[in-house]
Amino acid sequence: MKNLVRIFLLLIIVGTAVSIHSSCSDENDCSLAGRPMMYCTFKTINPDDKTKSLNDTLDSLTIKALGTDSIILNNEKKVHKIMLPLRYTSDSTVFIFQYDPVRKPNDVDTLYIVQQNTPYFQSMECGYMMKQNIISTKFGNRANSSEKIDSIYFRNKEANTNEIENLQIFFKYRERNPVTTD
Repeated sequence: MKNLVRIFLLLIIVGTAVSIHSSCSDENDCSLAGRPMMYCTFKTINPDDKTKSLNDTLDSLTIKALGTDSIILNNEKKVHKIMLPLRYTSDSTVFIFQYDPVRKPNDVDTLYIVQQNTPYFQSMECGYMMKQNIISTKFGNRANSSEKIDSIYFRNKEANTNEIENLQIFFKYRERNPVTTD
């Protein structure tokens, strides 16, 4: 009888430990690392063969979010891809690209993103999260600036955490050492 009681108590302790461990699992990432982002790569058109694109690298880039004091990228050197957060509180996000903020403060392009924000319940630990789909993009610049962005190619509409490319931003060709891609 004593062995039966011990086995019963042992089963209760093991059952409690398993249930506590499974309820505290870390399968949901509630941190900023789990926040969906818009992934962009920089390209240019090959001037010799207009059907091929070349990977492009910007010497210097600062990116600011319009309407905030946020600096997303601060004078980063040798930039060839970026990830950008989309606003949760609005259906559009505007980014200011400054190519040389110290020497040429007016050398900027503006990237306009229209997105659809759809809240969904993630879990009790994380609460609500936001699914964001990119609806449209366009670019422009100030009147005093020479536009560097040539075009934007839309690849994937859903902002993600898997570094799946959303946009290819094509810049006007500048003499460099770009790498050919298809």
